[in-house]
Amino acid sequence: MSADNSIIWIQNFIDNRFSPPRDGAYIDSYDPSTGKVIVKVPDSSEDDVNDAVKAAMTAFQTWSVTPVERRAQLMLRIADLIESRLEAFAEAESRDQGKPLWLARTVEIPRAVLNFRSFATSASHHVNISTHQEVMGALNYTVRHAAGVAVLISPWNLPLYLLTFKIAPAIAFGNTVVCKPSEMTSLTAWMLCQVLIDAGVPSGVVNMVFGTGPKAGSALVGHPDTRLISFTGSTATAEKIRSMSAPFCKKISLELGGKNAAVIFGDADLEKAIPATVRSSFLNQGEICLCTSRIFVHNSIFHDFLAKFCAETER
Repeated sequence: MSADNSIIWIQNFIDNRFSPPRDGAYIDSYDPSTGKVIVKVPDSSEDDVNDAVKAAMTAFQTWSVTPVERRAQLMLRIADLIESRLEAFAEAESRDQGKPLWLARTVEIPRAVLNFRSFATSASHHVNISTHQEVMGALNYTVRHAAGVAVLISPWNLPLYLLTFKIAPAIAFGNTVVCKPSEMTSLTAWMLCQVLIDAGVPSGVVNMVFGTGPKAGSALVGHPDTRLISFTGSTATAEKIRSMSAPFCKKISLELGGKNAAVIFGDADLEKAIPATVRSSFLNQGEICLCTSRIFVHNSIFHDFLAKFCAETER
């Protein structure tokens, strides 16, 4: 991807086809390093969501009964293709989200590759659980079936990494998905769509609807034909998702971050504790749900720790 001043107009990805939003509305997405608009993101409506869910429902009929070996083969192909385009993905992620290029290149894009490879392997070796009760002459066993259409709503801090962390397990076990990436960091999700085409993923298995939470996200969460919701984001939004999905008894997974504490004891080796705490606090600008946000330091070493922590941070 060139670093010129051209604006990229991305499109929704529904039924393996790129299409503009039905009402033609777009959202500006900015390069954090310059403040300039670099991407025009679809401001998708309920009509776009309905199209995507319909495509996913149709695809579910065949994808859910596709042999796991075939699903795994396609996912491994996706991983290989992302890996072959790693530099392009890394440059796009850095420019769109604002993170250092080295971090996107060495951590985030490789982790996206690993997500598909890991769950492809996991699905291939998955076994059902059974127990034999000889005294009762009974055999108990569990059979797992794909649930249906999953709604995957991913955040802006680790765009491709967390999106693929949702897509991979969902499709590995036979579900189809409609994704809504953050409207602030949609570029690599759009690039992933071309990878899905090139890998040969069947139409409708993975759909991408771009836009805002109140508009596209709400339509997805409240759609009567979506069965699963995976959301990473704020607690306030999660409360709305729970309320909207409750009448349908949907399965939901909510990752809402937290206040992560580091505890530094009086006998801690500060030569190790300081670099580790600085890294855990500020990696990816501190924009990771697992980043250290509070540090509890024993009184006996507090001032020494504080001085060295500030020095290391400034360095």
